[in-house]
Amino acid sequence: MIRAYKFLLRPTVRQAQALVEMLRDHCSLYNGALQERRDAWRHVSKSTVKYGMQSAQLKEIRAFDPECQGRWSFSSQQSTLRRLDKAMQASFRRVKSGETPGYPRFRGVSWFDTVDFPRDGDGCRWDSTPHDPVTRVRLQGVGHVKVNRHRPVSGRVKTISVKREGRKWFVVLGVEQDRPEPLPATGSVVGIDLGIANFLADSGGAFVSNPRHGRRAAAKLQAAQQALSRFPRCKAKDRTGDHRRAVDKVAQLHGKRRRRRLDHAHKTALDLVRAHDVIAHEDLKIRNMSRAPASRPDPDRPGAFLPNGAAAKAGLNKSITDAGWGVFLTILHAKAESAGREVIAVDPRNTSRTCPHCGHTAKENRPTQEKFHCAACGHIAHADTVGALNVLRAGLVRRDANPA
Repeated sequence: MIRAYKFLLRPTVRQAQALVEMLRDHCSLYNGALQERRDAWRHVSKSTVKYGMQSAQLKEIRAFDPECQGRWSFSSQQSTLRRLDKAMQASFRRVKSGETPGYPRFRGVSWFDTVDFPRDGDGCRWDSTPHDPVTRVRLQGVGHVKVNRHRPVSGRVKTISVKREGRKWFVVLGVEQDRPEPLPATGSVVGIDLGIANFLADSGGAFVSNPRHGRRAAAKLQAAQQALSRFPRCKAKDRTGDHRRAVDKVAQLHGKRRRRRLDHAHKTALDLVRAHDVIAHEDLKIRNMSRAPASRPDPDRPGAFLPNGAAAKAGLNKSITDAGWGVFLTILHAKAESAGREVIAVDPRNTSRTCPHCGHTAKENRPTQEKFHCAACGHIAHADTVGALNVLRAGLVRRDANPA
């Protein structure tokens, strides 16, 4: 199995400048390759330029521009071209399926923050010895950069990525490991219902409160964004000291909110994996749930629109994204796989409207957001707990139907 390790880099001033130049040149390569594809599609009878054709041009590009493109790893440049090819293929796939195409766009230097090295030893080298207190990673064109290795790396390093977050630099290792020993069986099964008022309710009646990190940081973030909006938009090299500090302040607040959300998701998922052998959850389509409502033209007034509840839906969408359900479910699946636990996704329809006692399903069974009151048998419970119970039962039925 592949596991990722993320460590903070401690570059010198010269190394940090080299890292910035590496991102800039890879961004230029990405934009140039995208421009070539656009021109070929528009002016050469809609012909398609593929990855193999652009990868074959790298030798000529490096020879033509040795000061910029020639100093970096050939494999990392191929990885940048693969990233573009992947984005193009995803756009074509969406067109065929009738979705919004989302054609790849040109990247600004501030929006290109990652360089991938597909193999350890090819343009990069992870240098870590067990008894050496200082760990370094060697990057072609940059040098040996110190790494704050806060935990040991077990397994064989396969891929290395360098990532910029604000003014900090990180190295991400893709490590191949043997499958770990599963955790001891607990004999417990649980169903969970994700929500907004409570982040999580389980079938046992327990609740995990919603920390609402976005709402807690909204005031500071709004003030920082207002301070940033007072500066005119300009390129990064033309920013004044105050402008750069305002940009850094906004980035720091966003990063802090993201780290808090990740920390909460990791701890909640770990508690579930340690306590239960089988975990059932709703198969939520989060992108559809947080989609803005379509506009409704007024037939009686050309150019006018009818109310469509966009303001209320915007608040709900903001709460859904603030809860971070997608991140939590991704982490839960990864931790369950490492621990030998089973995670089952079930259809969420009517899970909070079906009585767990008599099986009666009706909209009237849920008179309020929190209360469940069965119109047939009179059963009263918390609506989220009822939803978690029904999710668990559906998960066990699905598990028994597919024993393999």
